Amino acid sequence: MATLWRVTRPDIELPMLMKVPLLRHGESPATIVGFEAEQAIMPRLTGPHVPYFIAAGDFDEPFIVMERIEGSSLKSWLDQLPLPSDEVAALGAKVAVALHDLHRQHVIHLDVKPSNIMLRRTGEAVMIDFGLARHDHLPDLQAEEFHGPIGTGAYISPEQIQEIRSDPRSDLYALGVMMYFFATGERPFGDPDRVREWRRRLYRDPVPPRAYQADLPEWLQEIILRCLEVEPNKRHDTAAQLAFDLQHPDQVQLTARADRLRRPGVLQGWRRRWRKMRTAPPSASPQSCARRLARAPIVMAAVDLGEGMEPLADALRIAAQRILHTSPGARLACVNVLRVSRMRLDEFEDEQGQNRHLQHLAALKAWAHPLPAPAGGVTFHVLEATDPGGALIDYARSNQVDHIVIGARASSSFRRFLGSVSSQVVAEAPCTVTVVRSA
Repeated sequence: MATLWRVTRPDIELPMLMKVPLLRHGESPATIVGFEAEQAIMPRLTGPHVPYFIAAGDFDEPFIVMERIEGSSLKSWLDQLPLPSDEVAALGAKVAVALHDLHRQHVIHLDVKPSNIMLRRTGEAVMIDFGLARHDHLPDLQAEEFHGPIGTGAYISPEQIQEIRSDPRSDLYALGVMMYFFATGERPFGDPDRVREWRRRLYRDPVPPRAYQADLPEWLQEIILRCLEVEPNKRHDTAAQLAFDLQHPDQVQLTARADRLRRPGVLQGWRRRWRKMRTAPPSASPQSCARRLARAPIVMAAVDLGEGMEPLADALRIAAQRILHTSPGARLACVNVLRVSRMRLDEFEDEQGQNRHLQHLAALKAWAHPLPAPAGGVTFHVLEATDPGGALIDYARSNQVDHIVIGARASSSFRRFLGSVSSQVVAEAPCTVTVVRSA
């Protein structure tokens, strides 16, 4: 729906691309509306997961000038399908991180597919083409101009088919379709081009991916099929939580989805269809992006398991419990750092021959046992590092943590001279930090 030109300007060193919409006689009005939407949304976006916006023209001379991404489109990977499971998970995690960044900026993409995703040479996924996107704070031009579902047949979500364009979990559904395709070489619902064919996904589940690839890990099928749930409430709450599962497969809570080899029969599809006919389609708040992320943060509890730290650990548990109570959809990551030495070879077993890493992992689980979290809502991680504060900060940054809860040890002249772990985390963390002290 547009032509693309490489352009330069003497005062700008950044590689640039000019996008000019096709406005020929008889051209679809979707071209004009998509250009208007993209022109309104792109200047509001920042960060490595979107092209840098440079300039735009009006309809007397319509164009958008943006950063030209020095990298490749995921469409170029299609000749290599199916991909190994670890590559599918790594790509899925990168895209989920990009979507989370987009959702934090109040934008739902609504057209997630390989041709709309690029990889920078530095590795980050970049979302492009915002013609079908929705911004929480802008008029939804697509919904205002057109009636009926809008999207790409293979990737459109069930709620988009019901003309709901304000749920960020629609992007998770499309990412699930893409991961299914990359893992099996097959699209879960083919490549339909008519709305009547699109509606089948409201009632029928896809063939489980392990029916095509028997060696696909159960945890990856669990994640993919969770993304493809018809009801958004059964998917991950946020793209950050999806990225977290893809980055920590050993922590994924397996359900009946994981070992399924055949899709449910036609009878279940008819039951689901009958239920949908009897209920009105759900509505979504125009502030759904912000509200969804606020209800489902990733919280990291940095737990000190050192000797004599029991009162501080108890105070930390109470603080974590309060956060979980106010955010029922939160994911809690319990993290402990096992300090290792730079100068000597560390002993990984204690005097009794017990593995120190496993001991700390067991202690973490015991610490978290009283917390009121649903199954799969708490994970446990023991990091081995010479710099505990740096390890906690790196973990928070790479896992899109929204809130860190950390205990502060008692003050001393030695700690004031060297600096404390908690003060380092407060100073450098990319998110909110709550520091807890024992009474």
